[in-house]
Amino acid sequence: MISADSRRAGFNGVALGRSQVYGAVADAVCIQSPRHRCPSSWCDCGFYCFHALDDARDLACDPQYQHCVLLEVAASGRYVRYELGLRYARQTIRSVRLGRCGCGRAATALADGGPGIVGWRRLHPVCGLCAGPRPVLTPEAFGVLLGHVPVRAEDGADDGFAPLAGLGSEVDDATLVPLLSAEVALLQARLDQVQSRLEQLTHRSD
Repeated sequence: MISADSRRAGFNGVALGRSQVYGAVADAVCIQSPRHRCPSSWCDCGFYCFHALDDARDLACDPQYQHCVLLEVAASGRYVRYELGLRYARQTIRSVRLGRCGCGRAATALADGGPGIVGWRRLHPVCGLCAGPRPVLTPEAFGVLLGHVPVRAEDGADDGFAPLAGLGSEVDDATLVPLLSAEVALLQARLDQVQSRLEQLTHRSD
């Protein structure tokens, strides 16, 4: 997350925690009841962490968590054990891993991710191709806003992925020209169709 004035950075949860934004050093807050300390054994509040990095990477494959980043944290304070790790009261973020862009490539920046919450805009990890002309925030800049926390691409995020033959970064002109010509022809045909429909609607309104 980035604040509306672009001066602060933070994170929020993916379930009940979506309404709260926290920084690099933060205390857990129970959304359901402020009357007990976090974490409580009879409530599901608190920060959650995994014992194993692979468990976090596996969870990131779920569509609900696709645009999340991975945080390496130092947990402290009260804690409750659960099957995959700990629920705890206080955390200090040591590093941030961006993971993959929605297209499968390694993310290299952060871009506007759509609906945020009051005072905060949501950011999603993106690769250079998917970012296109949109303004992006570099990992280094995001880390500075967090208080100089290291932010980097996930290790091995491109493993198993390769560009299609003839469509990589080293495409020669002889290959590229027919591809672009075909795309232009399709766009022109679509434009003619839209123009024809527009003329029909204009005549009908007259």
